[in-house]
Amino acid sequence: MSFLEPNAECSLADVGVLVTRAAHQATTLCKLIANRDGLPLRFPTVEILDPPEPALVTQQLQQLSSYDMAIFISPNAVLWGIKLAPNQELPEGVALAAVGKRTAQTLAESGYPVDIVPEVSFDSEGLLETPEFKEVQGKRILILRGNGGRELLGEELSKRGAIVDHAEVYQRACPSTDPDNLIYRWDDDVDVVTVTSNILLDNLFTLLGEAGKPLLQATPMIVVSDRMRKHARELGCTQVYLAQGADEQDLLKAICLWASNRN
Repeated sequence: MSFLEPNAECSLADVGVLVTRAAHQATTLCKLIANRDGLPLRFPTVEILDPPEPALVTQQLQQLSSYDMAIFISPNAVLWGIKLAPNQELPEGVALAAVGKRTAQTLAESGYPVDIVPEVSFDSEGLLETPEFKEVQGKRILILRGNGGRELLGEELSKRGAIVDHAEVYQRACPSTDPDNLIYRWDDDVDVVTVTSNILLDNLFTLLGEAGKPLLQATPMIVVSDRMRKHARELGCTQVYLAQGADEQDLLKAICLWASNRN
């Protein structure tokens, strides 16, 4: 599918958009949807928590200055990484890499301009294609992530000769949200679903259960990577659309494009 131009206008009048991001990360997207007269529906499918032993992570981050590069997998990796770092500061002299634009923006807003970010594919594959990660023989690299993250990035960098460690600076959990009202109102309230990771998608299916599964499978869904689109289709979703990235503007463009093309 094609994408809207950055300055394209659209109306989302009476369009119900299910927003599945964690509660502390949903506000901006919901405001953008509401500003276009859309109806954002918050239904967080993940909770972001401290790691089981924060003190041990802080000890690990005390060594961050000894690394050549630090890779932040997500905005939460930035927020929790800084929170758990000694004095809540990142050391100078370490090249900072972000997997996506939102992660880079979160670093910048925290006072740490990013050094490396993909230009096209905002995922692990895209980061591996950047010039800085082509030649990493002997480089010490720390990957800051949550529990249960993909292993592709670390495995590939190790194959290229880097010395790779991981710091799990937060943990993800599935909320214990009651879905009954959402399921009851689904046909009236939900026109399109936004999901920004496979973990959120899996949790959404878990939370909705067997009663909500067919509703979700039949509802248009916007995802943020080819890997996600494939996973959604494997789960039985029949209308899966791809946004250019996971940041709010990219998601809004994809929602607008879907809305302008629906029958």
